[in-house]
Amino acid sequence: MPTPPYDDTGIELYTISSFMFVSGTSLDIRVAYRCFNPSATRTVCIPTCYGGRINTTLSFTGDDQALRDYRVIVVAMLGNGESSSPSNHPNFPKDLDYRDCVNSQHELLTRHLGVTELEAVIGFSMGGQQAYHWACMFPNFLKYAVPICSSAKTSLHNYAFIEGPKAALINSIDYEDGAYRIKGTKATRGLRAFGRTYCAWALSAPWFRENHFKKLGFSNVEGFIRSNWEDSFEAWDPEDLLILARMWQAGDIGKTRDDGDYLKALESITAKVLVMPSRTDAYFPPEDSETEIKHLKHGELAVIETVWGHMAGGGANEDDTRWMNDKIARFIGGQSTLVGQLEKTRLG
Repeated sequence: MPTPPYDDTGIELYTISSFMFVSGTSLDIRVAYRCFNPSATRTVCIPTCYGGRINTTLSFTGDDQALRDYRVIVVAMLGNGESSSPSNHPNFPKDLDYRDCVNSQHELLTRHLGVTELEAVIGFSMGGQQAYHWACMFPNFLKYAVPICSSAKTSLHNYAFIEGPKAALINSIDYEDGAYRIKGTKATRGLRAFGRTYCAWALSAPWFRENHFKKLGFSNVEGFIRSNWEDSFEAWDPEDLLILARMWQAGDIGKTRDDGDYLKALESITAKVLVMPSRTDAYFPPEDSETEIKHLKHGELAVIETVWGHMAGGGANEDDTRWMNDKIARFIGGQSTLVGQLEKTRLG
């Protein structure tokens, strides 16, 4: 099953002159995005995830889906290869911060697209961490935030997991300590090792035990690893993968505050927040989401009961996607029951 070619359908680019990064670097950058339902009056922003492109991101805009009546803007986060990134900008900073991504998205929405408020920011994985940052950085700009299989702060266990794929890539012979680009070569072995190392973490032990890879058309697990993981990551630029991985590891909404306290940052969020972890997510586990819910003023916890691990939140399984779609529709449609103080007491 070969990796499909890159799909640029509907993608537009917006240039921001002299964009100031958190690190102090100032550069002209571009932000890639796609608008769905452009004539709708209410707007939802969906940032991309790790390993995600604009047109592989769930937009929930189909005829029977939650956001069919909303103007949905899917935005490529900085570093993903569509927006400005190490792969397409020779002077790109060594490190990124989620605040860089959200600031660039805010400028795209307000200065270019004329958006004055958002109904919601919805995101999976790193997209969910951006949703949390949006809620902290621009509290009066959005009504709802929906982090899916994500967290407000990257846990130490999550940090340690990311070190594995990073090490597989960085220590590969063809990465050549980062000199592969100067030599005009590609770190193919490193990229494939990255994907192979990542694979088991993204799904769950029950998923493999129940041979779900066969439902995807693979006769054995080795074929699944090669096609869905090695081949997929081979299409990426190593430096894009690495800069995003470092940003993921450093993810912490406490950085939006002078005191750095991420729990106080959670408590400061005024938007209504639907937190949707997967029951079997190995690196964004539901226990972390339960902690977050205790500190949110207006939070609802909805656990995806699935064996699809982390990938459940990205659209890998149709049943899970339908379930998420229904939860989102009810939540932003005002039909949900917010957790409130009673639920916080129960979880405590």
